[in-house]
Amino acid sequence: MVPDVLKEQGKAKNPWPNVDAASGSLLYYYGLREFNFYTVLFSISRTMGMISQMVWERALGIPITRPKSVTTDWIRKTV
Repeated sequence: MVPDVLKEQGKAKNPWPNVDAASGSLLYYYGLREFNFYTVLFSISRTMGMISQMVWERALGIPITRPKSVTTDWIRKTV
């Protein structure tokens, strides 16, 4: 599986699902005990959010947002 390969390559210490405690607990509570699917669900939800944003931007005729990582200092200077 992919997690074993990532560990062998030294690319990740913990290659398991990237979910927070709340969403992981909810998925477990509602019966999803297949932990391999947590990352898939996390990715799908992020993708749906980005796609909906792109649809609105196209519908309103505004440029597609391309978020970038910024520092607090950059925000203070810019805003």
